[in-house]
Amino acid sequence: MSVTFNAACIQLCAEEQVEKNIEKAVSLTRAAAADGADLVCLPENFSCLEPRDTDYLTRGFDEQNHPALTIFPALAQELGLVIALGSLTIQRGDGRVSNRSYVFGPDATCLAVYNKIHLFDVALRGGEMYRESATVAPGDELACARLPWGTLGLSICYDVRFPHLYRELAQRGADFLAIPAAFTATTGEAHWHVLVRARAIENGCYVFAAGQSGRRHWGRRTYGHSLIVDPWGNVLADGGEDEGFILAPVELAKVAEARAMIPSLQHDRPLRQEFSAG
Repeated sequence: MSVTFNAACIQLCAEEQVEKNIEKAVSLTRAAAADGADLVCLPENFSCLEPRDTDYLTRGFDEQNHPALTIFPALAQELGLVIALGSLTIQRGDGRVSNRSYVFGPDATCLAVYNKIHLFDVALRGGEMYRESATVAPGDELACARLPWGTLGLSICYDVRFPHLYRELAQRGADFLAIPAAFTATTGEAHWHVLVRARAIENGCYVFAAGQSGRRHWGRRTYGHSLIVDPWGNVLADGGEDEGFILAPVELAKVAEARAMIPSLQHDRPLRQEFSAG
């Protein structure tokens, strides 16, 4: 019997109001479930996007007190869904935060936790600058969640630019890849579709890339265009620029089919670590 299910990506424009953002995410999750979703993926920082990274240090939550970590496990159980919380900013108690993903099963159990490994320290044209490492502690471990239909490899936003991370997830058995994001409009317009499709193609995986969209009152623009991509690189759904959700059917057999036609995972070879200084 073939394994099929429906995956959804939620797209929203989060600002500082945690309660309002969570309410919106819950409403969209319910709407996706009503439309047939079995797996719902949320974007990076869906519960709160602050004007300044230092605001997470003074106004954030630790893991025991974050409201999303009470609401969404219960919602997953109520709706009989798997819910992937794209990421929450979690205070660590050491003057920094973690940018952390959680996956909850339909019985409300936590299936996996992942801390963002690659931090967004960039300087773009026009003076647009980001230094995530000033407040965020990087993770150092890969994470996969065993879903009822296969294995989901976890990542967050800027990780998408580091293909070796996804290769390792695929080699560890990932059939699907989650890439929740709050991509900037500048980099999104240039690179988002190419990068997400490349991660699907090179690993023969489905990709669920839930993104934030819209402009905040302090000026920050996020790209939107949440994507569901199949293992051959076909875009099954694109969220465009507005808040809402996208939904697409997922067939596990398509993973094996793509990997049989292009068996690159079997062709990986270790490279010799030699170089000449002169």
